[in-house]
Amino acid sequence: MSGLLLLAVLGCKKPVDTDTDTDTDTDTPDTDTGDGLVHDPLSMPRTPTHDPSEFQSAQVCATCHPDHVTEWSSSMHAYAMVDPVFQRLVELRQVDLGGREDQFCTQCHSAIGTRGGECVSAFEFDALPPIVLEGITCESCHKVSAVVRPYNAGHELDPTGPMRGTGTSTSPFHATETLPVLGQSDFCGSCHDVRETSGLPLERPFAEWRESRAAEEGRPCQSCHMPERIGPAAIGAADRTLHEHRFIGVDLPLTEGFVDAPTRELMTQRITALLESAADIELDLVEATPGQLGTAVVTVHNRIDAHNFPTGSTFLRQVWVELVVQADGVTVFETGTLDANGDLRDRWSALDPYGDDDLISLSSQFTDANGDLTLFSWVATEHTSAALSPEYTRTWSLFVPIPAGAQELTAQARLRFRPLPPHLLRTLGMTDEAAALPIYDVDTASWAAQLP
Repeated sequence: MSGLLLLAVLGCKKPVDTDTDTDTDTDTPDTDTGDGLVHDPLSMPRTPTHDPSEFQSAQVCATCHPDHVTEWSSSMHAYAMVDPVFQRLVELRQVDLGGREDQFCTQCHSAIGTRGGECVSAFEFDALPPIVLEGITCESCHKVSAVVRPYNAGHELDPTGPMRGTGTSTSPFHATETLPVLGQSDFCGSCHDVRETSGLPLERPFAEWRESRAAEEGRPCQSCHMPERIGPAAIGAADRTLHEHRFIGVDLPLTEGFVDAPTRELMTQRITALLESAADIELDLVEATPGQLGTAVVTVHNRIDAHNFPTGSTFLRQVWVELVVQADGVTVFETGTLDANGDLRDRWSALDPYGDDDLISLSSQFTDANGDLTLFSWVATEHTSAALSPEYTRTWSLFVPIPAGAQELTAQARLRFRPLPPHLLRTLGMTDEAAALPIYDVDTASWAAQLP
């Protein structure tokens, strides 16, 4: 689940479609630019529609719901506004655009702060009140009264209304109300599908889900990312079916100490298991004759039946194939290996730019009006993706030089995943964090043969 709205695309004021965008909702958010800033009446209002003080902190909820809050506190929802990557990208965008669209990223990362008038033009993170820095806190979801569009914080907030959930339990401490949409994918899509004000799609896991077998069979996002367990919803309450509130996706908080060591290990295990169930890789070598070009056939299958692989912030995710072929123990072909900085040898490698002609990447990229690749989406006019659709298979053929006289040929392939590219973190001044980024091996395959 990506879910982090790290970048905003500006400059292009005409909707631009990608090769993977099949959304039926093609309208762009309404905007109100009377003060020179970009607004949306629902999610980025010119005049505050709520008072942040009307919302309670998660710490208040913890007095009765300690397990839920403990789970939430380690999640990327709790990390949403204090994530240094998010903050530095927002700050960079503020400078580049003169504060004209400073609410765009925060409309989902803190709906409370954005609608409450705290995330104004040129706002500073250090000056925001605690409830805003809690990010997607308890009442960010449980005070939602309706979903009116499936993207860009398309939900209504009702701070004075009851606490809403998918169950029918009552509470002696606060009013409750059943709101079925909280258990449906539409609810997740209201923030996790993201479109720029130009209409350029940035993230679209909900749109992908709508076209999937999971949608046909009625399995929402929550079935994977909020798995069920049995327990009391509150201290002293009877056991019932609950949903976990860690919202496991593919990210770990980078900030040292945000989660303790045991929780980090648990989250790492859960992320690893999620990724290992996501895709398979197959490898075969054909026409492997000494002194000629052999063909390495690589096949990747998306096992997820609910959305693309990868999904969410695919412009940040790195998914690629590493393939190393050796003849008699000597490497004769490699692709997907990293440079000395830990970067892929693509456009963004400082040490070997465009040095990997055979690189197989499943990520997405932005291009600007000149057709040049760009990291920062506020200068992008196009977003193209190489992600695999749900349950889809793609095959590549790579040509491998086989030395004359070779007697043994071996090949190792890995389908690899990294949540962020190191070169981006170094650009943001986060050198230590770049060096510590985890890489997950989603699946591996090998091949070996004695040559005639």
